[in-house]
Amino acid sequence: MANFVAVKSDKHQNLKVSQKRNLAHVANQHIITVTASEYAQASASFPIVLVKNPDSPRFRSVAMLGLESGENVYYQDDKWSALSVPQSIGMAPFSLGLDPDKENTLTVCIDVDSEFVGEDKDLALFEAEGKESELLTNVQNSLGRLYENEKMTENFIKELEENDLLQELELKIDLSTGEKKKLTGLFTINEDKVKSLAEDKVLDFHKRGLFVPIYAMLGSLSQINRLVQLRNQNNEVQVTGIKVEPLAKQEAQAETTES
Repeated sequence: MANFVAVKSDKHQNLKVSQKRNLAHVANQHIITVTASEYAQASASFPIVLVKNPDSPRFRSVAMLGLESGENVYYQDDKWSALSVPQSIGMAPFSLGLDPDKENTLTVCIDVDSEFVGEDKDLALFEAEGKESELLTNVQNSLGRLYENEKMTENFIKELEENDLLQELELKIDLSTGEKKKLTGLFTINEDKVKSLAEDKVLDFHKRGLFVPIYAMLGSLSQINRLVQLRNQNNEVQVTGIKVEPLAKQEAQAETTES
């Protein structure tokens, strides 16, 4: 269990992090956060979809790493096989959090229980006189960019919602055992509605660069086949078939009512 605390020079003067770190902390995660600015690169490795937070109506932008909870087909034998590492997981053992000494202020936090953190590690957070090290400065800058990218992604999703461009998907999965599964709750962009946008809206989207993440997300769905290939390499129960279809509105409403 992660134990994030705000980085403070008076408390963490001698704290260091390992120079070599891995992505074991996401070994059992089937989805991870990805920002719209990363879609173009991430779409070469992962299916990118939106999911709704269970405790709110807000959508979250994620990359799929598996077809079920606890499954990550991109991290096997302590190795990451994707072509890129999303910012949200590459920053470990650091994250942004609230500064306990300053109201409504975000600051760099570190997981003090991480195996890559300790006074016997390689890279110092602070120099001898208490000044922030180059490492910590770079981490602050990277976390700042991640925060800005996350805010931009929220605005991007809001734009999609306001223009009614989202649709729910249904993944129909056939297993070698004869079992059939269905995955719902995954949302993507309705390409037909994008093509039907009014000319002034198309020009507006083009000027603001919104078509880049839109078509990157749509194109990323082809990576579901790659995800299945990776899963079948390390699983006795094989996926023998998978079909991705828009979830019919009547069916979506019925499932919502039942749940």
